[in-house]
Amino acid sequence: MVEVEHWNTLRLRIYIGENDKWEGRPLYKVIVEKLREMGMAGATVYRGIYGFGKKSRVHSSDIIRLSTDLPIIIEVVDRGHKIEEAVKAIKPMIKDGMITVEPTIVLWVGTKEEVRKFKDDAVREG
Repeated sequence: MVEVEHWNTLRLRIYIGENDKWEGRPLYKVIVEKLREMGMAGATVYRGIYGFGKKSRVHSSDIIRLSTDLPIIIEVVDRGHKIEEAVKAIKPMIKDGMITVEPTIVLWVGTKEEVRKFKDDAVREG
């Protein structure tokens, strides 16, 4: 196994609602497909079980109060320039939501072949 530590990486989080659509399709699915098409390192969709947004309306997955619009967070971590490209592509799709971008340190672990593509902007190898 080889490890490559990156300091030039960002974490992108996209906060939307489960019912949000893009051209009639679930927005979270369209976004993940776009990220995959762009060659991002990976993306994960989280479905919130309880929360509220800017309108202070509570969304819950409780049986008694089934919400049909639970909070969705899409999280992506990749090199900075790739996250910047992703934000430009996805931002026009968001009609009611929020995007955050934060610096993060990533330790890529895998075979030499798996980490080779990330080695270019690595600061330090372990």
